[in-house]
Order: sequence, then structure tokens, then C-alpha cells
Amino acid sequence: MAIGQLEGHRKLSAKIAAILQEVRSSNATHRRKLKEILALRLSSPAEFCGAFCQALVPLFNFQRRNSSSQRTIKFVSTFACSSGEKGDSADEFLENFLSFLLLAATAANKTARFRACQIVSEIIMRLPDDMEVSSELWDEVIECMKIRAGDKIPTVRTFAIRSLARFANDSENRDILELFLEKLPLEQNGDVRKILVLSLPPSSETFSMIIDCTLDVNESARKAAYCVLASKFSLQSLSIKLRATILQRGLAERSAAVAKECFRMMKDEWLEKCCNGNPIALLKFLDVETYESVGETVVSTLLKAGLVKLQDGQTLREFIAPGGDSAEEGGNCSHSIELMDAEVAVFWRVVCRHLNIEAHKKGSDAAMTMGTESTVYAEEASHNNDLLDRILPASVSDYVELVNDHIVAGPNYRFVSRQLLLLGMMLDFSDVSNRKVASVFLQDLLHKALDHELDESGNEVIIGDGFNLGGEKNWAAAVAELCKKVHAAAGEFEEVVLNVVEELAQPCRERTADWKQWLHCLAVVGLLLENTTSFRHMQGYAIDPTEILHSLLLPGAKHSNLDVQRASVRCLGLFGLLERKPSEDLGKQLRCSFVKGPSTVSIMAAKALLDLAIWHGPDEMDKAMNCNLSSDIHDDDISFTLLEFGDAREDSNFELLDLLCVGLEHDWDDLEEVEDHQSIQDVLGEGLAKILLLSNKFPGSHTSKHHLILAKLIRLYFSSDNEEFQRLKQCLSVFFEHYPSLSINHKKCLSKAFMPVMRSLWPGISGNAAGSTMMVSNMRKIAFQASRFMLQMIQAPLLAKDSTITEENKSENPGVETCPSLDLKSEEEGLAVRIAVEVASFNAKKTAAEKSYVAALCKILVLLQFRVSEQGVIKLMRRILSRASAAVAAEKDLTKELMHMAERLKAIDRNPVEQLSSEQATQILEKLELTFNLEKDDSMEAAPTPAPQSIQPRPTRRRARAHQDSSSDDEASPTSVVPNTPVIGTRSQRASKTAAMTKMAAKTTVKIDEYDDAGSEGDEDEALAEVTTEDDSEASV
Repeated sequence: MAIGQLEGHRKLSAKIAAILQEVRSSNATHRRKLKEILALRLSSPAEFCGAFCQALVPLFNFQRRNSSSQRTIKFVSTFACSSGEKGDSADEFLENFLSFLLLAATAANKTARFRACQIVSEIIMRLPDDMEVSSELWDEVIECMKIRAGDKIPTVRTFAIRSLARFANDSENRDILELFLEKLPLEQNGDVRKILVLSLPPSSETFSMIIDCTLDVNESARKAAYCVLASKFSLQSLSIKLRATILQRGLAERSAAVAKECFRMMKDEWLEKCCNGNPIALLKFLDVETYESVGETVVSTLLKAGLVKLQDGQTLREFIAPGGDSAEEGGNCSHSIELMDAEVAVFWRVVCRHLNIEAHKKGSDAAMTMGTESTVYAEEASHNNDLLDRILPASVSDYVELVNDHIVAGPNYRFVSRQLLLLGMMLDFSDVSNRKVASVFLQDLLHKALDHELDESGNEVIIGDGFNLGGEKNWAAAVAELCKKVHAAAGEFEEVVLNVVEELAQPCRERTADWKQWLHCLAVVGLLLENTTSFRHMQGYAIDPTEILHSLLLPGAKHSNLDVQRASVRCLGLFGLLERKPSEDLGKQLRCSFVKGPSTVSIMAAKALLDLAIWHGPDEMDKAMNCNLSSDIHDDDISFTLLEFGDAREDSNFELLDLLCVGLEHDWDDLEEVEDHQSIQDVLGEGLAKILLLSNKFPGSHTSKHHLILAKLIRLYFSSDNEEFQRLKQCLSVFFEHYPSLSINHKKCLSKAFMPVMRSLWPGISGNAAGSTMMVSNMRKIAFQASRFMLQMIQAPLLAKDSTITEENKSENPGVETCPSLDLKSEEEGLAVRIAVEVASFNAKKTAAEKSYVAALCKILVLLQFRVSEQGVIKLMRRILSRASAAVAAEKDLTKELMHMAERLKAIDRNPVEQLSSEQATQILEKLELTFNLEKDDSMEAAPTPAPQSIQPRPTRRRARAHQDSSSDDEASPTSVVPNTPVIGTRSQRASKTAAMTKMAAKTTVKIDEYDDAGSEGDEDEALAEVTTEDDSEASV
């Protein structure tokens, strides 16, 4: 009977396997084969599940994810969720099959776990609501999939999370949502993050996480985020800021697939469903007055996709209706102007710009082609021009009247007025009458005083930034662009603006103007200086550039009103950029404003000084000030603290870079306001970084102190006291990424800055304050991180351009030893010598801070590599390394690493016996600007003594350690090296015994260092961060 059952079970399993084999080939057979397998289950309900699982076992050993296996899994999951005729045990089979899959999901084989989770996820996704499965089994499934969500195999995690996605919406399964929110930020695999995003239900908790995923590094995860936003979140449920953020990121995506998904969301879900295809209605959801660039991008994208359909009569002329009154002076008719909304103004400006660009493009294509193609392009250009003409106002007079009415309407329509000003760029001003009307309009704009209001104390306050025309940079730019469009002839723009400046400057020169008139005049001057290219275009008109400098800008910088000072300093910076050589008066005033001015003025002066230093060069700026270019600040130990800000004495003796570095380290406690969300440290840090990045363009005396500036920037980047300067740190991170790869000189500067950075960051060294044990530990960690960071920068490869130049120099001078002489300062060998000299310069008796400092330097030293061509440096390093190893003899691991380094150096030394002469060693040290005494015996091996071998037994380790503890520091110091004793004919027994004991003591000391664990500090981080006793921290202060 049992044999018959086994035979029947085997035949049933074979039939099921045959069906599974056939469904692998095509999806077309699935419906027919589904009926066959349902019939088999109905005929043998008791034995079917076991036979089915047995037939499915080969799939759990098949690792590849090809189309045939995917079709099989699809069929299996569909069958598991299907119910046949009455009497079919579908629910019972499903429970048994899920139990089998849960058992496979816990298997040791990763393929079995993967297939089990995959089939479970497919079953859960396809399972109809009317299928009855016990709650206990679902709990088992959920718990098993939660465990598999932490599997080490990404594909297993993917399908486990997919299995849980259907349960995440249930409030009873709160733990699943918490699991998703916990896994998403920590997940390393992009595909798993994609499934996590797709599995998140719509809620306030998940929304911020989904928004963050739009910046994911993985393209599929970003695309999934936009897909979830489109399907699970309505436009009305999002805030205005989030709508703008989503579109700003998505439409500017570097990936075409992600940008397409964002565009599909905007078009299908937002534009069609929520706005009925009306682009202006979509703009109203985005607050274009705050997010103007996003509104422009949306309209431009819709125009390029052909989704903007202009209806008949939908033009700007509908806002200009003929009025009842007639005949003003000049024969022009007055009109009734309808004020437009901000969204309408942005829409028409972008549409007109698009039509104008397309018309010019098609016209150029028509001119570059011939025949029928040229005719087609010409017709398209003509069509765009005709459409643009129908949209724009009928005449320039109508346009001016439209803009004027919006300006008069008040500040609420200021944004619309600016959009209309920009719209004037599409008008034709070739006619003299049109230019005359537009010129009068522009004169009114330039003469319009800055708006002001009364504060709570009754004082007058300027509305806006205080130094741009109209109080807004964008407004001033729009007026300037329109003015240059109307007055397009050479020098005509400068002439018109200078005439206005001359009128406004009259009361300022007579000292009868109030601070509001000063600001108005300086705003027009700033507009002129920003939009002209040379002083040549300003010569011979109403007011001369020199007169502007001496009668307006310099007196304004000394005005009692701080806003006037700030505006004047800004104009001084713009004025200096137009000069061929910076003037002395301008430079003195900027330096004075930087040092002695209030914080808001100092920021503006710092920007101006940095711009002029980058434009003209630091040397030219100092020459203009008649500064002594041989500055005293060249030593690594000298700090830029020689100038007190706000001091009444002159600062003209300071070079510009010295002055800026003083400002970088100055404590700006009174700085409450920032310009463009930048503190003065941000401005100075970014400016000095730009100067270092462009240092090859500024050859001169200042290059000798670039390493000190670089050291200060590195210190600022790693300093824990400046964590609030996140913007500056982000800028410096980009700077450090590119700086070492651009030039060999940059690497030389970096190598030279290494030791000043370490001395300035390490607590208890060079007068640095320390503090508590925890503070000292953190400071040491930061300093060591900085050292590893600088090592990575030195090891970064040069860009191809600089490398090619170096190779060309070598080929042009084959007889000259260019590689050692030119590359030593920039390569790892130079840094190794600097570190070794620093370590060897410490005395035998060291404080706790000095010991940790020397150990940290040696940890960097052993990471450096040497080239075989640098034989002189290798020999020099072998001589210095003995003293460096003696300085850390108490560190067992470091001593071994230094011994290995000495062995490596000896192996690449082509002639190990030959010694480096003192002249050669001095020459190498002078190239690195180092001084070191090499006269001591610094061999890595102890010289043998001619004394006879002692017959006394060798002391044990215990006795040797006791001997070390009882001896003095001087006697047990690892820096003591047995001197070379000259060979003599005879000597007394006492002398021989003394020499032998000395040699034994030296060897014993080495053994003590090897086996003494008390001095070692474990791994690398603990060795640098751990402070054993409070005495160490006190000694490091």
C-alpha cells in the first residue's frame, strides 16, 4: 500500500513538473496550464501540496533571474492565489504552501531564501481579498519577512520588503512602517532603497523621507520617489515650498529617465487633473513671486513639450483697453489698464522669450540652408514673429503706459512691473520716436527715489537692500537691460546714465544731500559700474570717473550713515575692477573700511578687497599701497595677530594677504547681520581659497606665505569651534578636492603646510591650550584626521595637463636632474623628511602631549612611499630615521613599523654601504627649507664594540624590566646610541667590562621596548585619543 502511494505521489509530481516545464517557454500557455493544474489539485487534494513542492524544488537551486524563471514564478504565484470549482481546497493548499515557503526562507542557501521571498511577495501582491488565511499564519509570514528584511543578500531584502508593503498601510502593523523608516536611511543598496520608497504609505511621517529620496545617488531610487509622489500625494496636500522643491529638482535632473518621470507627474497629475491643462493655474500653486525660477522652468518645459495652447485673443493687449478720454498732448490716446497677476506676467514673459528665441533660431537655420528646407525654416520663423507681434502691445507708448500703471499701483505690483520691464527686451526700438518715448520712461525710472518707510521708533528706513536701484538687485538688472536695449549705440548707455549721475551728485558734492539722496545717487553709480566694460566709454561726458571717485565714492565711504558707507564701499569695489591698475586712494579706503568699519561695512570691504586681489593680483594691490613686499610674516611660528581691528593706527604697512588672514582669525562677536547668508569668515575663507586656487596666475612674493594661508584654511575646516560655518566648510571641501591636483606648486604648498597645521591643532604643542581629558582626546582625533586628510591630498594624482608639462620639461633637459630637484617638495619623500626632522627634533624627555604628537606623526610617516630614483633622499631618511624611531621607542607597534620602513629603505638603496655626504644632506635639507644637525651618530644599527664578549648570563626579561624601572630617564632613554669606540691595542679588564655592560644595557633596552605592553596604546584611534591619567592632560596644557 505504501509503495502504491509513493508511486502515485511520484507520478503526480512528474505531471506537475511537466506543466511547470511548459509554462517556462511562454506566457501564452499559462491560462490553459492553470486549468490543468487546478484539475490535478481537485483530483488529489491530500497529496497535491507535497507533490507540488517537490516539483518546485529545482527552482530553489536556480540562481539566475532570467525570463523563463520569472514566468515560472508568475505562474506559481497565480496558481497559489486561484480557486477552482466547489470543493477545491484552495485555502488549505495556500496555507500549506506558505508554510513550505517560510521554511525555505530560513534556509542557509541564499538562492533558496531569495526564491522563497520572491514567491511570497508575488503571492501577497496577487492575493484576492476573499481568500481566507489564518491570522496566525499571516503573523508568521510578517515576522519571517521582517527578519529577511535584514538579510545580507540585497535581493532577499528586496523581496522581503516587497512582501511587507501590503501590510504597511494597516494601522495594526505600525512596526512595519517603523521598520521601513529605520531601514531607508541606512540601506546601502540602491535597488532595495527603491523598493522601500515604493512601499512607503502616504503619510506625514513618510513624506519627508520620500522628498529626501529625490536626491538619492541611485537613479532608480530617485525615479521611484517621483513615482510615489505622483501616485500617492495630491497637489493640494503639498505645501508651496515642497511643490517648488520637487519641480526644481526633478526638471533639472541629470538623468533623462528621472526628469521624464517628474515631467509625467507634473503633466498628468498636476496640470491635467488639478489645473485642467491651464499653465497659469499651475503657476498659482507655485507662488512665482517667491519661486520665480521654478515658474520659469515649468513654463519653458511645457512650451518645449508643446503643451501650451494659446487661444484666440489671449494676448497682452487684452490688459490695454481703449479709454473714453482722448487726445492727450502729443496725440496719444489714454487707455484703461487692467492690472495683471504675477502668474500671468511670468507666463507671458516666458512665452514671449520662447517665441523670440525660436524665431531667431529658425531664421539662422533658414540662412544656413538652401532650397525647400530653407523655406520651411523661414516660414516657421515668420510664424513665430507674427505670433509675438500679436501678443506684445501694439506700440511702445502702450507698453510704457502698461508698465507705468503697474509701478504706480504700489509695492504689491512691483514683481509684475519687473516682469514687464524684462518683456521690453522683445520690443523693437529701432524707430527714433520709439526710442524717445522709451528714453523718457527710463529717465523717470533712474530719477525715481528709493522707497522708504517709518519703523517703530519713527525713523526712516529704506525698503530693500539699500544699495541697488529700487532696493532690489533684480529690479536694477531689469532697468539696466532695458536701458542698454534702448540705447544700444556705443557709449550711449554710459552717456545717459552719467547725465543722471551728474544731476543726482550735485547735492552730494555740495554736502546738502541727506542719506536717502546719497543712497539714490550711489545706486545709479553702481548700476553704471556693473554694466559698463571700460572707463573709455565714460570719458568726455557730464561727469568724469575720477570725479566720481573723489567727489562721491571716497566721501561716501566716510559718511556718518552706515548704509551710505556700505553702498560706497560696494561702488569702490566695482570701480577698482574697471581700473587698469588699482589706485592708492581706493585701496587705502577699502582697507580702512575693512579694519575700522562696522561689521556690515567690513563684510562689503572684504568682498571688494578679495575681488580686486583676484582681478589685479595681491602684489599689484600692495604696490598701489606702496607696501613693503618683503613682509615680516614668513615664519611658520609667527601668527597673523599683529593688527587689532578697530585700532586708530594706520594699517598701510600690512600686505593685503596678511590683513585678510588677520580678519579670518578675528573674533567678530558683534557681527549679527550677514550679507546673502554669508558671515565675514565665509567671505574671507572662500576668497582666500580662490586666491590659492589661482596662485599660478599671481607669481610674486606672496607665494612664500601661501602655505600659511592653506594651513589656516585646513585648521578652520577641522576646527570644532567653527561647526556653525557649514557653508564655508562645504566650499572648502570642494576646494580641497581640486586644489592638489591642479599644480605641482599646490602640492609643494601642501607639503610645507603639513607641519604648521599639526602644530596648530595638537593640544599642548606650541602653546596650544588643552583642557579636560575628553577635550584633549577629541582634539587629538581631529588633528590626526587632518593629517590623514592632508596625506590623501598629497597622494592625489595630478591632472594630465600638469603632468604633461612636467614630462616635457624632463625631455627638454635630459642632462639636468629635474625629477629630484623639482618634485622633492611636492612628493611624498619631501613630506617624509619634514616629518622625520620634526620627530627627531624633540628631546629625550617629552611631555604627554609631545609623546602623543610624535606618535601621531610617526603613524603618518610609515604610510609614505619612496621612489627608487630619489637615492639621496633615501640615504638621508635612513640617517634621520634612527632618531625618529628612538623618539617613539616606548611604542611597540610603532617601533616595529619604523623598523620595517628602515628595511624597505635599505632594500631600495642601490648602494647601502655608501654614506650620504654632509654637503649632499645639507643641500636636500635646504631645498626643503629645513635645518637639522646630522653630526650625531644616527645609524639604524648599533655599532659593535671591540670589547670582548661578556661571560655573564643574559638578564631575564623580568630583571631587565626591573633594571629599567630603577634606572633614570637619561640612562634608559632609547635615544642613547652606543658610540663608535676606536680600536686600541690594550686596555684594562675594568674598561672591557664596562664596555660590555654598556652594550648589554643597550640591547636590553630594545628588548624592554618590544615586550613592554604598558607603553603601547592598542589600535590607531585609541593611541591618539586616549589620555591615561589626569596628569597627562595637565602636562599638555
